[in-house]
Amino acid sequence: MRKNLLVLLFGLPALISINTATAQSTVHEYKFENGLKLLVKEDHRAPVVVSQVWYKVGASSEYNGITGVSHVLEHMMFKGTDKFKPGEFSKVIKENGGRDNAFTGRDYTAYFQLLEKSRLNVSFEMEADRMRNLTLPEEEFKKEVEVVKEERRMRTDDKPRSLTYEQFNSTAYDNNPYKNPIIGWMNDLDNMNIGDLRDWYQKWYAPNNATVVVVGDVDPEEVHVLAQKYFGPLKSEEIASLKPRKERPQLGPRRVTVRVPAQVPYILMGYKVPVLRTVEHDWEPYALEVLASVLSGSRSSRLPKILVRDKQIAVSADVSYNMHAKYDEIFLFDATPAQGQTIDAVQQAIMEQIENIKKTKVSEAELNRIKAQVIAGDVYEKDSVFYQAMVIGTLETAGLKWQMADEYLGKIKAVTAEQVQQVAQKYLVGNHQTVAVLEPQSMENEKQSPHNPVSTRH
Repeated sequence: MRKNLLVLLFGLPALISINTATAQSTVHEYKFENGLKLLVKEDHRAPVVVSQVWYKVGASSEYNGITGVSHVLEHMMFKGTDKFKPGEFSKVIKENGGRDNAFTGRDYTAYFQLLEKSRLNVSFEMEADRMRNLTLPEEEFKKEVEVVKEERRMRTDDKPRSLTYEQFNSTAYDNNPYKNPIIGWMNDLDNMNIGDLRDWYQKWYAPNNATVVVVGDVDPEEVHVLAQKYFGPLKSEEIASLKPRKERPQLGPRRVTVRVPAQVPYILMGYKVPVLRTVEHDWEPYALEVLASVLSGSRSSRLPKILVRDKQIAVSADVSYNMHAKYDEIFLFDATPAQGQTIDAVQQAIMEQIENIKKTKVSEAELNRIKAQVIAGDVYEKDSVFYQAMVIGTLETAGLKWQMADEYLGKIKAVTAEQVQQVAQKYLVGNHQTVAVLEPQSMENEKQSPHNPVSTRH
């Protein structure tokens, strides 16, 4: 299971700030006149700082014909401004003893640097510059879009499980934008041009569509002054508004079969469920989070214990759920049959575990053990300044509030066995089910590919 996961006015003579830090958090929130939001969290355990710039645009903002444009633009953000030449951004960060990278998600695009605390100004200067001043040379675009296409081949087209996941999403969703892959459809990449990127950059990359998150050994007011120096002068932009894209009700089960050269079969099974932004009852996402852990949170959870070790029906069986998404998500099961076992046997075994939870409440002992594991995992992850910034940025960019990070443990502790049973009964139902099955085909005639997985390093 993964879970993923600050108002000020210009005054005279200086920008007035309001400290919104709570007893549970040292986050400080500032908002500039141009709409930029700055969130700073102190963590003085090591003399380092992570700086992240989050833009409220990702794959879910795209439409047919330009899928993948957010990810291609992420690559192009390293290809220069009038002030910095292509590739110079990462070179400067490295020369200052830091590291940097970027990532594109369904609901956001983010850029980060991890530096010694005294070098934060280096990050701010270059991030502010490329926020508004990308040159977007066509010759660089032509090279980079080919890099992205090759990335798609290596990570999706040449990977049977990734292809199956892509087919699963396109089958599960009708009008929810999550049906499209973050990297884009190959046809759209083939037909993308530099004008598409220039329009996308102009439309979304502006201070009033961005959040700067800083976590580390810093003084919040000093960070605020530094951010004002570099980001404050940037002009805001008229940000595009998106029409509501609410998924229509699913009226029956769906199933898709993927037949490609592969070594072992694989199954994905999922149910549409709400998230924090879309749920009617605010406790339900937390109950779904606990349910995911009951089923697959650790080696002692039900699927690994019963399906993998006890009955040896599967060699792996997992569950995932993301409550911090912008649109309704999928409560997702994935599994690989053990040798001699079938996909149908694995699916039936998973369904038995779902039905058991629907019929019989989780015991208090099991519930307390699961909660302890979830809480321990959350506390452990907060040891990382990068993860702390990720949680803040994800919440804020998904249209939630960073304060929800402080509510998480309390909400998890409050989940009852009855609530876990209720969300299973309400959402894990046949008419909302989608299944994707990978049926391996002979690999004898497959063209051998030299590709190996690569990082997102630019």
